[in-house]
Amino acid sequence: MNFIALDQNDAEKICEMSKMATEIIREHFDPIIGKSQNDYMLKRFQSVDAITNQLVQGYRYYFVQEENQNIGFVAFYPKKDAMYLSKFYLYKNIRGKGFAHEMLSFVVEETKKAGLSAIELNVNKYNSACQAYEKLGFKIIRSEKNDIGNGFFMDDYVYRLELI
Repeated sequence: MNFIALDQNDAEKICEMSKMATEIIREHFDPIIGKSQNDYMLKRFQSVDAITNQLVQGYRYYFVQEENQNIGFVAFYPKKDAMYLSKFYLYKNIRGKGFAHEMLSFVVEETKKAGLSAIELNVNKYNSACQAYEKLGFKIIRSEKNDIGNGFFMDDYVYRLELI
């Protein structure tokens, strides 16, 4: 498995990331949160402009590749005392094959290199991925409901993985 960093100056790759993110996230989240909220969130968080701005703000995006094919992506950034795992996605046909373990190992190593001792992320309370994160060792530390504008809310669990 390879992790290919996304550069904030590579407009073509940012566009490729946005298209891939839209495809994966639409398939996974339309049934959970509805098409209207997902459309809003994709525009706000995964559009070309949004990804570019996130990269400028210090997010680190990576294409996840297996045999030179993009199978998913991750994005994270330091937040307080932890690495915040903002994006952790695989195409539907790739899920359940053990790749998430390798992806998490990569994030763990990058977290340690940054001198941080934990990883945190938000997961929609109705997302089937909650089980996957728990299998990876994450623990729920709280729940929160965040107003993201336009009348939409994110109703999430906040998970944390302590690194020893």
